Amino acid sequence: MSARLTRRGALALPLLAAGAASAQQDFPTRPVTVIVPFPPGGATDLIARPLGAALQKVWGQSVVLQNRGGAGGGIGMAAGAAARPDGYTALIAHVSYSSIPAADALFGRPPSLDRTALAPVALLTADPLVVVVKADAPWRTWLDYVADAKRRPGEIAYGSSGPYSALHLPFEMLAQAGEMRLNHVPYSGGGPAMTAVLGGQVSATASVPSVVNPFIRGGQMRALVHTGAQRVALLPDCPTAIELGFRSVEFYLWVGLFTQAGVEPAIQRRLREGVAAALREPEMQRQLETTGMVVDHREGAAFQAFLDADRVRIEAAINRIGRVE
Repeated sequence: MSARLTRRGALALPLLAAGAASAQQDFPTRPVTVIVPFPPGGATDLIARPLGAALQKVWGQSVVLQNRGGAGGGIGMAAGAAARPDGYTALIAHVSYSSIPAADALFGRPPSLDRTALAPVALLTADPLVVVVKADAPWRTWLDYVADAKRRPGEIAYGSSGPYSALHLPFEMLAQAGEMRLNHVPYSGGGPAMTAVLGGQVSATASVPSVVNPFIRGGQMRALVHTGAQRVALLPDCPTAIELGFRSVEFYLWVGLFTQAGVEPAIQRRLREGVAAALREPEMQRQLETTGMVVDHREGAAFQAFLDADRVRIEAAINRIGRVE
C-alpha cells in the first residue's frame, strides 16, 4: 500500500505544479491590499488612490487601500515587509524607505525597517521639491536667499515636516551646497509648514510641484528653486539647483510600489504587469494630469538603480545633518 501511495504521490506532482502555475498566471484571484504608510491626503495618497482604482479595473478584483501612518512611514512599511509573502499585500513607499534606516544607523538604533524583506515592483512618480516663499518676500531668486542667509547665519528660518523628513533633507542639502546655515523649524507635516510660510512664521518651505502650483498661480507664493535634474513643465520658470551651480543637490519625493521579497517571481511579474497596465488607463492618466504629478515608471534593474542612487544621496545628507534630538 505504501508503494501504491508513493506512486500516486509521484503522479500527483505534475498536477500540483500545473495548479501552482495556473494560480500564478491567474493572480490575483481575490482582493489585494495596498498599505499606504502615511495618513490620507498626502503625496502618497495622490498616486495610491488612482492606482488602486486602475488596478481594480485591470485585475477585475477589489484593491483595498489601508492607511497606516506613524513614525514617518516606518509603521506601515514594517507592516508591509512583515506581511505574508503571497503577493496579496503590496506597499506604497517613498523616501523614508532610505531615510529611516539611515537615521537608525546614525543613532545606533536597531533597524526599524529591513529593506531586504521588500522587493521593488515599480517606481511610479519622482517629483523634485520646490522651495517656496511668500509672494511679498524680499528674495526674488534663490541666489538672493543664499546671499541673505550668508549675511545672517542661523537667522533665516524654514519649515519642514520633521527631522530627516522629505522636506528637511533637501533644505539641508541646499544649505550645505550654498555654504549657509539656516534655522530649521519642524512641523507635524507639510501642510502646517506651508501655513507657517503664509503666516510669516518661517521664511520658506518646500513641496512637490503639484502642491505648490496653486499657491503660485494664486499669487500667494513664489518659487525660488527646485531639486530635480531638469525643469518641470508645471513650473517652467523655476530653475534647478544644478543649473544655478549647486551640482550636488538632487532630491526627489518618489513614490513606488513594493511587495515582500519572498513573493514568487511569477507573481512579482504579474504585479509589474498590472502596474504597467494601470498606468496606461485613461482615467488614471487624467487624474495624474489634474494633480500635476508626472509618471516616472521604472521596473526591475532600472528601479533598483534609482533606489541605490537615492539611498546614497539620502545617507550622505543625513550624516551631514547629524543627530537631531
